Amino acid sequence: MIGLEQKLSLYGFNNLTKTLSFNIYDVCYAKTEREQKGYIAYIDEQYNSERLTKILCDVTEMIGARVLNISKQDYEPQGASVNVLIAEKALDDDSIDPSCNQGVLPETKPRTVAAHLDKSHVTVHTFPEYHPDNSISTFRVDIDVSTCGMISPLNALNYLIGSFDSDIITIDYRVRGFTRDVLGKKFFIDHKITSIQDYIDSDTLTRYDAIDVNMYQSNIFHTKLLIKDIDDRDIQRNEYL
Repeated sequence: MIGLEQKLSLYGFNNLTKTLSFNIYDVCYAKTEREQKGYIAYIDEQYNSERLTKILCDVTEMIGARVLNISKQDYEPQGASVNVLIAEKALDDDSIDPSCNQGVLPETKPRTVAAHLDKSHVTVHTFPEYHPDNSISTFRVDIDVSTCGMISPLNALNYLIGSFDSDIITIDYRVRGFTRDVLGKKFFIDHKITSIQDYIDSDTLTRYDAIDVNMYQSNIFHTKLLIKDIDDRDIQRNEYL
């Protein structure tokens, strides 16, 4: 007989799903093959799975959630992925399925990793690469913060933007489903929002040109950010290379 897994009580649960998705791009001019490979090595060191895990754990704490399970992996020749399954609030150990590691990772690297996904999760994938002909090297980060309940991924928006070297950022925010109040009335969104820019720090917005493409009737919001001026990041990277 197969044993039953532990189940969590969701009585009074807010069924709205709020998803914040990023595509972050860092662009670097690396003329020689040595510079190109050096840039990839720099990115792999700066954004390995260990550091990405810390970033996602910080995000989890920032939005008021709790870690249930973490899976992470570095890749060859480059790149990394991390997935964090989260809960809306602190839980008793007896109510958590024993297969969840609650953020305590083994010291030895696993040969394979199976990601445990649910309605509330935080994920990141990195894609460092360079073009063999035109001297352009890029670093792409894909991030998803998906939550149910009262917690909101928007609370971690500025932290995530500041955690990466970002020349180009595309951000999507969507609220799906519906929830009900105690009288049974449906609500398709539980907070006011006119633009993702409303939640971005004003100092950050001064550094980027921003364009919105929103579908208010569907609670879908999209913002594109393009950095205005090249700062000293390239100089710092070149010194490292």
